[in-house]
Amino acid sequence: MSTTTPTRRGQGRPESRSRRRVEPIFYLFLLPSLVLFTLAITVPGLVGIFFSFTDSIGIGDWEFAGLTNYIAIFSDPAILQSYLFTFGFSIVTVLVVNVIAFLLAVGLTSQIRMKTALRTIFVIPMVVSGIIIAYVFNFLFSNSLPSAGAAAGISWLETSLLANPDLAWIAIVVVTAWQAVPGALLIYIAGLVSIPGDVYEAAEIDGASKFQQLLKITAPLVAGYVVINIILGFKGFLNAYDIIVGLTNGGPGTSTRSIAMTVIAGFNGGDYAYQMANATIFFVVAVLISLLQLSLTRGRNTL
Repeated sequence: MSTTTPTRRGQGRPESRSRRRVEPIFYLFLLPSLVLFTLAITVPGLVGIFFSFTDSIGIGDWEFAGLTNYIAIFSDPAILQSYLFTFGFSIVTVLVVNVIAFLLAVGLTSQIRMKTALRTIFVIPMVVSGIIIAYVFNFLFSNSLPSAGAAAGISWLETSLLANPDLAWIAIVVVTAWQAVPGALLIYIAGLVSIPGDVYEAAEIDGASKFQQLLKITAPLVAGYVVINIILGFKGFLNAYDIIVGLTNGGPGTSTRSIAMTVIAGFNGGDYAYQMANATIFFVVAVLISLLQLSLTRGRNTL
């Protein structure tokens, strides 16, 4: 007597049949976005990279210059200063933003009254235009703060921080952090509320203090969110422009001129090909940072 073994549904079918077939209509929906992205981003970017190897001023005739622009950039003190300022400003601002945002997130997820209203208040700076924020703080640093310093007898506050080439960057960090903290705050809140309450209950039973819980439980469990905030923040601060324009316009002198400001100033000043080479180098740096982000966040399921 022969017996037959039942087969599972789909068993023996080719692997290609088990995969879902992508309907052509989805590619049709993708096409408009792909065309717009190509025409608005990819094509202008490739054209700009091409002209970075020329002596073009943006209009008129041009000739190939090879790597001349790129070689000159690495010996240009103004360009090197802009990179030094931008990276230094980005690192300091990332640290300030993440420390403040993390501490605020811990407070706003604890058992306090009106925490929902407080979350709304702290998020407001994120929805205000950067240039508007910069002009408001420009008035405060240039008028209100010196007046308060003179009334209190604090000599170093009697003059505007924005006029001091050694301290102007501090004002930029303060204003940038004021606007950037809400975004990082929301990410940290999402990470903190995802931590099971049973973990903290077990820690309290074992006699752990609130500070020990913060160091031994909260910090390790939100480490993935910290990495994401650091990478996203650093990439964003590298493109700093509007707040710096509204506060110092790159001054005093060129002490607070960012990479983006240097590139745009060069475009307006007739150094199109030279600054396009600068922009190309900056693009490569941004790509490397993006690859670093992917390597650090690969395999994480925090978000």
